Formats: sequence, C-alpha cells, structure tokens
Amino acid sequence: MTMTSINPATAKEIKSYKKQTMREVNLVLVEVQARYLLWSKESWAVKSKFMNNASEYLERHKEKYARLMTDEMGKPIRQARTEIEKCALICKYYAENAESFLADENVPTDASKSYVSFQPLGAVLAVMPWNFPFWQVFRFLAPALMAGNVGVLKHASNVPGCALAIEEIVREAGFPENVFRALLIDSKDVKSVIEHPTIKAVTLTGSTPAGKAVAAAAGGMLKKTVLELGGSDPYIILEDADLQEAAEMCVKSRMINGGQSCIAAKRFIVIDSVKAEFEKLFVEQMNKQRMGDPLKEDTDLGPQARFDLRDELHKQVQKSISDGAKLLLGGTIPEKQGAFYPATVLTDVKKGMLAYEEELFGPVASIISAKDEKDAIEKANDSIFGLGAAVFSKDKKRAERIAKEELQAGACFANTFVRSDQRLPFGGIKESGYGRELSSFGIREFVNIKAVYVA
Repeated sequence: MTMTSINPATAKEIKSYKKQTMREVNLVLVEVQARYLLWSKESWAVKSKFMNNASEYLERHKEKYARLMTDEMGKPIRQARTEIEKCALICKYYAENAESFLADENVPTDASKSYVSFQPLGAVLAVMPWNFPFWQVFRFLAPALMAGNVGVLKHASNVPGCALAIEEIVREAGFPENVFRALLIDSKDVKSVIEHPTIKAVTLTGSTPAGKAVAAAAGGMLKKTVLELGGSDPYIILEDADLQEAAEMCVKSRMINGGQSCIAAKRFIVIDSVKAEFEKLFVEQMNKQRMGDPLKEDTDLGPQARFDLRDELHKQVQKSISDGAKLLLGGTIPEKQGAFYPATVLTDVKKGMLAYEEELFGPVASIISAKDEKDAIEKANDSIFGLGAAVFSKDKKRAERIAKEELQAGACFANTFVRSDQRLPFGGIKESGYGRELSSFGIREFVNIKAVYVA
C-alpha cells in the first residue's frame, strides 16, 4: 500500500510513499518509549541546544521546505517561506522560555516545603492537517519536546513529504533518534495508535468530526486531548469603523493560505448603514487577488489543496446562492488546470444558508447584515464554532469591550485580523475544540502538574 502526494496546481503525481503496517508502527512506538525514558531526564541546556539547532536549520533550508510545501498543498511560495520562518521562531521561543514556564512554583502551606512541579507525560500523538503542514506540527513539537515528552506524528495523507521532512529536521538538529517520529498510516489506523500503551496524550488540529472521533477514542482510554478544530470566524464592522482599513484587513485574513485556515475571517457582519460602502471596498480588494502558479512570487491565491475540497466548496457556494445569497464576485470554477477557485464574495447571507452555518474552507467571503451593535454581536455568536473573532471601530475602548466581554471565541482581536502568536495562548471553545497551544499555557497542556508536599 502506498500514499501518493499530488501537486494541486498541476494535478501531477509528486511521489509515492510506502505506508507502514501496524506491526511497523508498533515497533516505532516501542522505540519512542525507550527514548522517552532517557529524554525525560535530559537537562534544559541540552534540550535548548537541540531546539535552537532546529531553528537555525529551518532558516538555512527555508527555500527547500517552502518549495516542498508549495508542491504538496499549493501554498503560494511567499506564504510558504513565512511559515518556515514562523516555525524557526517558535523553536527559538521555547528553547529560551521552556525552563521558566515549567519552573517549580512554591506554594505556602502547613508543610515545611510545598510546591507545584511540572513533569513530562511520555509520548504525545499529533494528528495534523495539511493547510499549515509545518507550522501546525512545530507548534506542538517545540513545547512537547522541550517539556521532556517525545512526539509521534500522523500527518494528513496529502503531505507525506512534509511529514518526513519534519522528522529529517529534528534528526539534523541533533536530537537523539526516536525523540520524534512520523507515521505514514491511514486515518482508520489512528484509533489503534491512540490505544497503544505508549501513547499518553493526543493533540489534533482538524475538522470537528475528526476531533470528535479522536476525543472519543482517547476518552475511552482516559488519555488527555487538546483539540483545535474548525472555525467560522466572524468579523464585525461597526458604523464608526475605518472602512478602507477594515476592508483591507478583512480581505487579508480571508485570503491567507487561499482561505484554507481555521482562523481566517469567514463571516463579515456589517452594520446596515455602512454595508454598501464596505461591500464596494471589500470587492475591490478581493478583486486584486492574483490567482495563479503558486511558485510565482506575485501570486496571492494558489490552488485549493485538493480537487475534492475545491468541488465541495463550490457546492456550498452554489447552494447558498440558490437559497438567496447574492454573488458579488467569483463563484465559478476556472477553466484551467489545477484545483483553483477564485476569490468569491457572497452578500445578503442569512441564517439557514450554508454560507452562514458552515465553515467555508476556501477564498469565499460571506457578508451578513446587522441592524446595530447588539444585532451584530448576536449574529457573530450565532455559530457552533468559537475559534477567532474580530471587531472594527474607531472607538478603541468600544472595540476592546466587545472583543473582551461579548465575542464568544478563544482569540478576539480589535481593529486587525486574527492570527496565532507564540507568545499568546491559541485555541477555541464550542465546536472549535478545547485546550490551548502556544505560550506558557500550551507547554503545560502535556505535563503532569504535580503537587509536592514535604511535612
């Protein structure tokens, strides 16, 4: 059995990889466990050295890995380079901060000495998606390894080259063998890996159905999970917003990675009095997005990662239009090779339409009308998802109040677009998942928070 990566821009086969049997997987897990027993006792200095090496190696080989990413899932090459740079940054961040994040915390009690200690758990299984094939992995890998855990990766089946490349990076950085391993297996095999006694915890980034399946399997074994799932991020544009700036920020967010991002802006909730002007500015900015060869430096919008994903997105658009949404831009599959879909804008989107209810994972924007601030907030929160959200207003205190107190999401931004930052916790609520990645909160997800009491 093989796993084949296909270039979505050309529809040509890149390479086929031999899938691992479950017997081979079990041998890997035994080797990983043996390494954990040694790695968990390693000094901070040694772990930081290797993690800094990984950061430097990523920077030195940025072009190689960016090109691999572009070939396997179609990310425009400029964005692919940025992703590799971000991976290098997170390695450096945890190399510098992990020790302080996991330092013992003294707690005054009746004991002669009492404190909280943070100890590694063991092997953490990561089930990761294709849309940010390096970043999604490194935001788990860097804190997990620095905490003293070891890692096992089940990557998306359309980016096997990226999975093996990350294993290569860890090895070339000098980490001991079997600190991190990639598994080339099908999704149906994940449950068996979760059930293996070596695996102590699971982290998944992906769709809500995938998250529920993994959570059920892990829950049955009483193993902790962190889930970062889908999102249908609302952006509120209030009547006092700088509409030009808002339109530019909203388009930037919607179009990152061809719109294939959980935290991309998807629903734009606009106060009626400024809706017409915002639509005009928004369509102008969307129309500027250059679609084409992702290897060209001036390309803004590459292909969707797979043909089936592109076709499903188009069905969502067409169904929303048939249900009453108005098409302002795009909405037609281009007559060209590759899994391309144009920048698309729908307006007059209402409750019950797919463009309102579901996550549209591609370059499609849904504009929704709101009577006033209260109505806008209600519509923003009227979603099964709760990953990111943003609000635009020239009144910064007003925008901050809404972001902090009103919007139901794990990351709420005012007057700019939602993004992940290694210094801030990242994750969602509702059907966008639970748990947090990044910052001090992320590294503490997969440790034993141990109370130590000395009488």
